[in-house]
Amino acid sequence: MINPVSLVVTLGVLVVGITVHEFSHCLVARMLGDRTAERMGRLTLNPLAHLDPMGTLMILISAFSGFGIGWGKPAPVSPWNLRPRGRVGMALVALGGPLSNLALAVLVALAVRLAAPMTGLAGLVLIQAMLLNVGLAAFNLLPLPMLDGFHVLMGVLASIKARWAYSLGGQLERLEPHGPMILLILVMLGAVMRGGPAPLTLLMTPVFRTLARLVSLVTGVGL
Repeated sequence: MINPVSLVVTLGVLVVGITVHEFSHCLVARMLGDRTAERMGRLTLNPLAHLDPMGTLMILISAFSGFGIGWGKPAPVSPWNLRPRGRVGMALVALGGPLSNLALAVLVALAVRLAAPMTGLAGLVLIQAMLLNVGLAAFNLLPLPMLDGFHVLMGVLASIKARWAYSLGGQLERLEPHGPMILLILVMLGAVMRGGPAPLTLLMTPVFRTLARLVSLVTGVGL
């Protein structure tokens, strides 16, 4: 039986987390010299400016499952306006999103530590905010086309002055247009698989645990 209070809290936390995530992409791009997002009205904390139809649907579906993932509209960035330009600049913009979710998780964990013991609705909101923001960071750091981790990987390859890195980057670049389909297939596999962990869970778990340990190390709050 789904707890309606927990469902509403999960939805609210995800919307806030994704809004801050996408705003941070736009802010980092602006700091690096690109004003595209600012001109398009995306340099704002208004959730309506950042929510993506498919990503919002995934928020709703995953909220019912209790773990919560989703994504917003990609930040509009012109790579050649950035300093540094191209893939390296895009990697820095990409990192802004997951780092903002980690920062939120740290702030919430510190609030939990200062206000402990936390019970009732306030405790539920704070615990969900910690876990889901770490989850959003872990999900977006996966090196899958369309996600931030892919752009970080491409930026790392672009910064390596070697033929193999250039060749690998070119091959991975061909996967980028298929990112939404790859992600959808992984999600659908998780929905139909029985008796074993879902593919996304297998990919996310080590990243989530690493980030959770980092938050715990910084704040002294166990996740």
